[in-house]
Amino acid sequence: MSKRGAPPEVNAGSMADIAFLLLIFFLVTTTIETDAGLDRMLPPIEPPEQDVIIKQKNIFQVNINREGQLLVDEELVNITDLRAKAIAFLDNGGAPSGSDDFCNYCKGARDASSSDSPSKAIISLKNDRETKYSTYITVQNELVGAYNELRNREAQRLYKTNFTDMEAEYLNPETPSDVKDELKEKVKRIQDLFPMKLSEAETASASIN
Repeated sequence: MSKRGAPPEVNAGSMADIAFLLLIFFLVTTTIETDAGLDRMLPPIEPPEQDVIIKQKNIFQVNINREGQLLVDEELVNITDLRAKAIAFLDNGGAPSGSDDFCNYCKGARDASSSDSPSKAIISLKNDRETKYSTYITVQNELVGAYNELRNREAQRLYKTNFTDMEAEYLNPETPSDVKDELKEKVKRIQDLFPMKLSEAETASASIN
């Protein structure tokens, strides 16, 4: 009676090498997506040289309650009207002619009871802890849009182009360095005309009756 031959052995060493190489390949080539937050450059924290007194009329108060309602300077406002109200506040130019705060490029109502100048104007945004994130982002976009509209206006007046286009080209890593140097001065000049002073805080509750 003949014996059957034993089955051929498989070289496990080669299989392990292949698996190890595949593991390294996937570790090197696989990208992990991360949630992108809001891209916002915050100014450096510098201690003030002296106490700063802020006039109440230079603060534009925006509160969002848990239902998504807006209270702007203690007045119930529709979100579709928020940008126009913010522009009117920032562009008011209420400081008297001849004063250090007088804004000669402002085209607002020059109401003495509203902001003195864009450099003094502050927008304070507060939201309830239960405010929907989508509502908060929409409100913030409207406020940032108010700044951009005014900056676009001044960029058109001074350089015949939009500020948002100049800023996008300046921030583009593919823009040549000599062009960036020229854009940097222009972008800063427009930003200084309407500096973005947007203060954000969370409140425990923001009820609107």
